Amino acid sequence: MSSKEQSLKANTFHRLHQQSSTFVLPNAWDVISAKMFEECGFKAIGTTSAGIAASLGYLDGQSIPLNKMVETIENIAKSVNVPVSADIEAGYGVTVEEVLETVKAVAAAGAIGINLEDGTGDPDSPIFDISSQEEKIAAIKELSESSNMRLFINARTDLYWINAGDSSTRFREAVNRAKAYQDAGADCIFIPGLTDRTSIKKIREEIACPINLLVDPEIPSISELSEIGIERLSCGSGPFRATLTYLRSIGEEIVNNQTFHQMTNGDVLSYRKLTEFIQ
Repeated sequence: MSSKEQSLKANTFHRLHQQSSTFVLPNAWDVISAKMFEECGFKAIGTTSAGIAASLGYLDGQSIPLNKMVETIENIAKSVNVPVSADIEAGYGVTVEEVLETVKAVAAAGAIGINLEDGTGDPDSPIFDISSQEEKIAAIKELSESSNMRLFINARTDLYWINAGDSSTRFREAVNRAKAYQDAGADCIFIPGLTDRTSIKKIREEIACPINLLVDPEIPSISELSEIGIERLSCGSGPFRATLTYLRSIGEEIVNNQTFHQMTNGDVLSYRKLTEFIQ
């Protein structure tokens, strides 16, 4: 992908966060899932670290080797015409320098945005210090501006996702982190696990930059989120897990009923259509 094409896609991705309604970002785990989302009409695609890792036999949480993750991101970015944002978890590193190397790699792979979380994966110390995340975000922003990459930085806080800290102070801590990350250069704040309407409305009032939430059974409808002013709703690993659920259902039907209805009904993608995706 040329730098001009990457820049145009980055500009498009930024504009998607400036609409009057919430835009839904589907998360792909391979080429075919990305192509399917594009055909459905999505204007941009994110990657799912959990889906990519699991599809290759790894646990989520930076267990997959970085080169395998980057290779998958590159394959996805090359396969579609819409912008692709990469889930890089906590950056596959502890130091700023290590995280920057990861960012450079995914940008070179064709990603025009990154999702950086503050969860450590360590149950004894589950969240990185605010100052540590500020430093990483500021460094990514500086890299983006100095190299003219214009990466979209989606700064994620895992406070609600992992129920970190005291529930009575979690909202205030989330707001503090959101403001700190925004000031450090984040373009959007991602708060997975936040589903309560009242809290969503309050955090919208406190944060100036775009807000990203995660699809959840308890999440308000897209129309309600649009009214509140939430710019983005991510699907996360949901589509991947739903696909596996359907696959299991097919397998159980074959084993238990000795029939193939779910696999052969008229709605199933034909072999011919599958090959058209890959061409």
